[in-house]
Amino acid sequence: MSSEARRVLKQYWGYDSFRACQEDIIDSVMSGRDTLGLMPTGGGKSITFQVPALMLPGITLVVTPLISLMKDQVDNLRARGIKAIALHSGLTYRENNVAMNHLEGGHVKILYVSPEKLIGDRFISYLRNLSISLIVVDEAHCISQWGYDFRPSYLNISRVRRELPRVPVLALTASATPEVVTDITDRLKFASRDNIFRLSFSRNNISYLVRNTENKLGKMAEILMRVPGTAIVYVRSRRRTLELARSLQAEGISAEGYHAGLMPEVKAERQNRWKDGTTRVIVATNAFGMGIDKPDVRLVIHYDLPPSLEEYYQEAGRAGRDGKESFAVLLVSKPDRGVLTRRLSDAFPTREYVRDIYTKACVFCNVAVGEGYETLHEFNFKLFCERYSLQPTQAYSALRLLAASGYFVYQEDYNSRSRVMIVINKQQMYDLRLSPTVETVLRVLLRSYTGLFADYEYISESVIAKRAGLTEQQTYEALLQLSRQRVLHYVPRTNNPMLLLTASRVDGKHVIIPVSVYEERREGMKRRLDAMSRFAFGTDGCRVNVLLRYFGEEPTEPCGKCDYCRAQKRDDRQARQSALEAVKAVLAMESPITLGQLIANTHRHPDDVIAAVRTLCDNGQATIKDGIIS
Repeated sequence: MSSEARRVLKQYWGYDSFRACQEDIIDSVMSGRDTLGLMPTGGGKSITFQVPALMLPGITLVVTPLISLMKDQVDNLRARGIKAIALHSGLTYRENNVAMNHLEGGHVKILYVSPEKLIGDRFISYLRNLSISLIVVDEAHCISQWGYDFRPSYLNISRVRRELPRVPVLALTASATPEVVTDITDRLKFASRDNIFRLSFSRNNISYLVRNTENKLGKMAEILMRVPGTAIVYVRSRRRTLELARSLQAEGISAEGYHAGLMPEVKAERQNRWKDGTTRVIVATNAFGMGIDKPDVRLVIHYDLPPSLEEYYQEAGRAGRDGKESFAVLLVSKPDRGVLTRRLSDAFPTREYVRDIYTKACVFCNVAVGEGYETLHEFNFKLFCERYSLQPTQAYSALRLLAASGYFVYQEDYNSRSRVMIVINKQQMYDLRLSPTVETVLRVLLRSYTGLFADYEYISESVIAKRAGLTEQQTYEALLQLSRQRVLHYVPRTNNPMLLLTASRVDGKHVIIPVSVYEERREGMKRRLDAMSRFAFGTDGCRVNVLLRYFGEEPTEPCGKCDYCRAQKRDDRQARQSALEAVKAVLAMESPITLGQLIANTHRHPDDVIAAVRTLCDNGQATIKDGIIS
């Protein structure tokens, strides 16, 4: 089986061999066993299911939470000649039908779905009629209420298992504590726990450094000046991405800001400039990085403290994927302790506040009591907060708690690009009566994009406008006109999150926030914040060993490269030098002398004194005979 897997790997990805752990996972999957892969960021998780998908006879079903990442993976697979599609709640009715037709026609090898698609009985039953050979659960930690990113919709995967009892499951995650690993295997109904494959969370080529400073901006610029190569700076607010990028530009450092609220074209342009080296530093929220395959990132700086070691590890792990020396630097200051404390209270506003946000969100979406089941609504969060004079951090937390309680799904990464599909045949094109502007737009569209008659294609209004010699507004209106005339189906881009109601609206006073969602998750978050605080401010020893113990590994020795280990080495060198000077002074006055007397008279650690005596003997400055040093 391994030889066939290597052939597929070579044919579609161009690699001659697998990375560590990949082949073991693939062999387990191909043997029909439930399998869990724990692979750190950059370990190559996607290969472990994409290769089997091409070897198995039917469809591989992949459940993944991020719509943006799902789209990227489908695009990448199609570019390699692999038939893949994505189904999620953000698709229009027509787009969904086109995708279903591809599925039923046997034209798909890998089917990506968002966990929200598994909420309704209709889709679960539909899956039973497909020839599914493998179920893949990506970001599997999302199924555990003990994980840092629990998503209730993931619990519906167990229903898929009941519908497809003989189909094996491959669960994948980059970060999971022992408690979360157990929860994953229990909730996914693993037949056994014998097939858990782990890569060590240790990344030997990354030096983890914590820098305590009251001038983060100055320290960041200093580090970027000293460490060459591509870099990522992570922050926790959209506003700060742009502010810090401007500050770095003022220092002569090539930098751009990146966050989820940017238009898709802007994000793509900035990402591409960073990937090709035109831009050296990308200052980003955690929206940046998932699925970004850039191996030569030399430096990741965290300007703000992440709320958990899971998130910190994943983000820091985007450095040095090529195996070369790289650095992960965490900048901390005294106020950061208070920031971590406030995060807990901000994340869990009172239940009364959460119920009030539920009512306001339903009114904002024009949903009446008793209505709204499985309806999708564009949700302008900024406008929502402005309309009701809400503090954004607490309002966002309330939405998350309501989502975890099963009232709706809040898809903040939706941010879709415009897309088009031609819905008439080529012969009908000749009978169209269009205005000159609309005809120009259609002609440019057909020249610029292939496959428009078979499926939806992502388009850029700005590109079309430039090629047609029109304004973007004229192009937009022409596309709308073509859509009204049923020449094509045009889905304009949106930059807003989406709200999918998974239950009909109830009266606010009847909204229930379970103990498992509120008290238990609050306690879990407190543990994660405490662990992050100990890592950032504590003196528990080697930073890498602190991380490894958190993820359930038992380290054998210090890494020797983190800031703690480097400080210990400096202290050791100073202690050895001090002992050497003390030994010289004692020998000058009290030679000959026994080793015991020498240790007592120098008041230094015995190991340091012995090392000093050896150095002096090696240099011919002292001799030792019958235990007497002279």
